[in-house]
Amino acid sequence: MAKTNITRSWREQKVMLKRRFTFLSDKDFDFKDEQKEIMLDNLAIKLKKTRAELESLFAELQTY
Repeated sequence: MAKTNITRSWREQKVMLKRRFTFLSDKDFDFKDEQKEIMLDNLAIKLKKTRAELESLFAELQTY
């Protein structure tokens, strides 16, 4: 999995995703300590996307 240069804050990315996918809630983005990968996997499932597609979506958010 390629790392993307992050220029937007996590908060900005969450807001942008919630606007694009109105069924997402703050709870969908909650994670504790080392559980970020689990949160991302759950987010991919909820959005019906692969992890690669989800990574591409986050990369796309960096271009706005």
